[in-house]
Amino acid sequence: MSLIEQIQKDITSAMKAREEHRLSTLRMVKTALKNREIEKMAPLDDPEARQVLTTLIKQRKDSVEQFTKGGRQAMADKETAEIALIETYLPKAAGEAEMVAGVKAVIAEMGAPTMKDMGTVMKNVMARFAAAGMRVDGKVVSEAVRGELAGK
Repeated sequence: MSLIEQIQKDITSAMKAREEHRLSTLRMVKTALKNREIEKMAPLDDPEARQVLTTLIKQRKDSVEQFTKGGRQAMADKETAEIALIETYLPKAAGEAEMVAGVKAVIAEMGAPTMKDMGTVMKNVMARFAAAGMRVDGKVVSEAVRGELAGK
């Protein structure tokens, strides 16, 4: 079953169970996927659908940060709950230790890259995690790569 089909099935079950918050979040996800499909003018495959979900999570994290700064904790909690629900449809996120180990492994494979090679290192690290089916935040990976390269 594709990711989009799974989300549609879960929308139906949320309707039957009268889970309002889950239903509204899933409908928002389905709308974002449909909009991307319309932009592309072709059906989305699972990797493209995962990319849309990753974007939604990133937007929610930014919103949580803004709501927390603005003192609107109820809204921040709502966004945090949406993040948790969306993440159930994505592969497991790499932990901090796994990320640093992956960065060190790529740097070791490349020989002795310098800060000038950061873009290449980033590309290789992101490709390694994608091939392993793991989700990583590019910003966190960038910080880890910068830290490792500066430490040399």
